[in-house]
Amino acid sequence: MDKTVKQTQSKYLGDERPVLYLGDSALRGPAAYLAGVMTFRNISFDHVPSGRKFKTSLLDNNYAAVIISDYPAANFSPDQLRALTEKVKAGMGLLMLGGWTSFSGANSEYTDTVLKEVLPVFMQPGDDRVNSSGTCLIEKINPHRIVDSLPFDKNPPTIGGYNLLKAKPDASTILVARQFNISHQAGHFNFTPLPDPAPLLVVGSFGKGRVAAFATDVAPHWVGGLVDWGNTTIKTQAPNAGTVEVGDLYAELFANMIDWTAGKL
Repeated sequence: MDKTVKQTQSKYLGDERPVLYLGDSALRGPAAYLAGVMTFRNISFDHVPSGRKFKTSLLDNNYAAVIISDYPAANFSPDQLRALTEKVKAGMGLLMLGGWTSFSGANSEYTDTVLKEVLPVFMQPGDDRVNSSGTCLIEKINPHRIVDSLPFDKNPPTIGGYNLLKAKPDASTILVARQFNISHQAGHFNFTPLPDPAPLLVVGSFGKGRVAAFATDVAPHWVGGLVDWGNTTIKTQAPNAGTVEVGDLYAELFANMIDWTAGKL
């Protein structure tokens, strides 16, 4: 393994191929959420924080998938992104999670990079961030192995924002983000869904690799109420990371996204 990456959970799982997790600050910061989920679900991983440049030697490791989450595009060189693209084409999975430095983000992060060919979504030419101060629910619109075990039809979770994306014609949109207008009259709240919900979870393939885009964040603030979604609370801590408390269905959703992208689901 590349010596600049701290080994986390992969040592517990013998020869199982790990995933590479890029971004979300340090493990004692926002990255503790996804790292905690992967630790709880026994998903082997290595982590590179968002403030560290990508090392080309990482691509020599036999990763099942790469997760990019709030990892600035400037951390890659064009040659590294092309090499990453070739790895996905050959069968490695790629999952991008939303955030201010994911997809287009605030500064057109990946819009004009080679990843526009790899991801299952079209990115905006400029700032794609959508913040929702009101009710924004996750709605399941198609079946898929990532979500079939999850009860989106009853008390679906809320989120606080997302990257505005458009699914490619050959991709499948599984979840959407739907905002609501809410009025209050005579002691009752009236919820009116706004038209044109935004793609939230889109999946597809690039060459032999599975690719997925999830347009909201894994950690506060965009994650909103999704982080507590579930019937029980899980308290978990990855090695060298902070402790987090999350809902069991939140953990299942993100673990399923990773496992599917890595070809394990």
